[in-house]
Amino acid sequence: MLKESRAPSPSPECPKLTPGGASVTELMDWIRGRGKVLIVTHDNPDPDSIASAVALRHLILMKTGQDAILAYGGVIGRSENRKMVELLEIPMVSINTLDLGQFAVVGMVDTQPCSGNNSLPQSQPVHMVIDHHMPKTDLSGICWVDVREHYGASATILYEYLTDQNVSINTRLATSLFYAIKSETQDLGREWSKADREAYLKLLPLSNNRILFDIIHPQVPRDYFSAFRSAIENARIYGETLVFNLRTINNPDHVAELADFLLRQQGVRYVLGMGWFNGTQILSMRTMNSDARLGLVIQDMVKGVGSAGGHGMIAGGQVRGVGQDEASQQNIEQLLTRRMLNKLEIPVTAGEPLLLEPK
Repeated sequence: MLKESRAPSPSPECPKLTPGGASVTELMDWIRGRGKVLIVTHDNPDPDSIASAVALRHLILMKTGQDAILAYGGVIGRSENRKMVELLEIPMVSINTLDLGQFAVVGMVDTQPCSGNNSLPQSQPVHMVIDHHMPKTDLSGICWVDVREHYGASATILYEYLTDQNVSINTRLATSLFYAIKSETQDLGREWSKADREAYLKLLPLSNNRILFDIIHPQVPRDYFSAFRSAIENARIYGETLVFNLRTINNPDHVAELADFLLRQQGVRYVLGMGWFNGTQILSMRTMNSDARLGLVIQDMVKGVGSAGGHGMIAGGQVRGVGQDEASQQNIEQLLTRRMLNKLEIPVTAGEPLLLEPK
């Protein structure tokens, strides 16, 4: 079970810099010469979180001469994400291997303190938050908070920082940022803004098409196909909703990927997927309904048992303390399914299997 979220520790000697009232230049001036810099992504980082971290590191290096460490919790599990890190030579380290006390400046991208989806200790002072998700806690103690919920990708915010500061964007960085926006908005088909479109179109000609192709079409291990089989075999349909549980998994990214895939089922408008990874029940929700506000739906679903967040059409969450045994998995699946159906005002029924029995 998660502990109750609390506001992050105020940052010592950190002036309050509000985007709009203060410029990125002032932020860079404050960082310059201060000491070691850490940039933290959310756990099991996706392309948007990875690219945002890379872009912020590049910005700080170009404007202050200081390098930064990029850290993440969990694993980089999805084959596309691993290929992105490999081909674009992105240096990322596990946060568990670091002495956090050595860092004078700590930034978070595509995540926030106390959000439940990152491994930064709540006691760790945070100085920068750049994100496109709704805040869950009081962030007033942080000197730089730039949260733009109407943006489709955090990478778009960082792209604007770079252009504002006249920082050159090399091919690798452009490819990273472009792929982040591409994947996060599904080629500008889901929850995109005008800013996302402008960044997408300007980054495309700067990107390496061969590397993009290799990232999008990586080879995958056998357990990838096993996850597809498991999801399809145990998926159940409740009216316009489909629910699947992968049970124990070794790649948490399978849940979100399969939620996207199963949303293609005819007549289904909502998908809830889950899987048990390293002591945590990973949740993912998807919908075709642009007015669904899934971020709020999933927060109500996990109230009292976990944490979650998201946007209108995509959302994710975590429930800790759930056992991987069959009974525990059935209980959490039934609880979340019932709460979801009630929230979406869909009749609670026994559901029917996705796969039809052969005649």
